[in-house]
Amino acid sequence: MNPPAENALIEKIKRLPPEQIAQVEDFVEFLVTKEQRRLAGEALRAMWAAAPAEELTPEIEQEIVEEVRAVRAERRAKREAERADRS
Repeated sequence: MNPPAENALIEKIKRLPPEQIAQVEDFVEFLVTKEQRRLAGEALRAMWAAAPAEELTPEIEQEIVEEVRAVRAERRAKREAERADRS
């Protein structure tokens, strides 16, 4: 985005009431999270494709699942804390 377009967008956001600014912030956070998930999925698929199948034991697969769950829980806690800070 070019600077004039960025400035115009910022000015529009500044004119919104606080509740709508919070909605814009939530939407931007949603877009950021969506992009992070897409990139993480691509990286995971690339790693999975590169890993030899005989080395992926059920135990390793379970570790991967647990790590993904931990990252998701951490992100969820961060979002909840940010929402609580805004309230």
